[in-house]
Amino acid sequence: MGYTDQYTTNEPTRAELEALKPGNVHRFEAGHGMTVEDFETSADISAPFLCARGAGVGARVLRAVSATRKAVGQNTNLGILLLCAPLAKAAERTGGPLRTQLQTVLADMSPQDAEDTFRAIALAAPGGLGTAPEADVRQQPHIGLRAAMRLAADRDLIARQYANGFADIFDIGVPLAAGRPMERAAQDVFLAFATAAPDSHVARKFGHATATDLMYRFRALAGAPQEALATFDRVRRLYGFQRVEVPVFEATAVFARSLGESTDVVSKEMYTFQDRGGDSIT
Repeated sequence: MGYTDQYTTNEPTRAELEALKPGNVHRFEAGHGMTVEDFETSADISAPFLCARGAGVGARVLRAVSATRKAVGQNTNLGILLLCAPLAKAAERTGGPLRTQLQTVLADMSPQDAEDTFRAIALAAPGGLGTAPEADVRQQPHIGLRAAMRLAADRDLIARQYANGFADIFDIGVPLAAGRPMERAAQDVFLAFATAAPDSHVARKFGHATATDLMYRFRALAGAPQEALATFDRVRRLYGFQRVEVPVFEATAVFARSLGESTDVVSKEMYTFQDRGGDSIT
């Protein structure tokens, strides 16, 4: 494959910042207390550690997270680092395709990789991290990194990549990005992942229902022109759109028959009205 360098690490990062990605920080809009400059600085400061030839997966992530924290004072890139570290190490290897070399890297990760990666995640303190009953990152790991990632795979899409050999990256992302202008590819890859499964970061912070709702909203935008994406993102930010839980409406008879028309719930605690078709709704 040949060796990665700082340019090949940073160029996709800058292209991603130029791409319009609703709900994320990009050139057109800051957000989440972060700016494009924070991400550019993070890319510059972390790239040498990601591309440190011969370093372990965990060491790359830990050193890059530590440098990022010192430079911008917050977590801007943990997910990127976790995904790029095994890929960068695999790219140093020769004798086969990157995907094949990556499987060897994942299989050969050491206990030190687990310890360093646990420390990096705890240091980055991503939103919605929470605690885990087994292999919690704030504790000394007693299992390998890949085994720990398998435990988290059902609640974290990045952990799932370690578990499944980066199948989503190669099967969803790579075909959309290969041979295309990087900025447009970054936007399309973002939408492809946003529509493929509920965002695990959103699910950890706001619940699975919100993440699923967001996925369906992105599906409605799939294939939309740039102007539609820009309008969606601008209106969402301007009005602070968030998920709202609305009351459940049922036919009044559902409650009256099951609870009894003379109960306090039916007579005093329900709002009942007739819809345009003349049906009684509660």
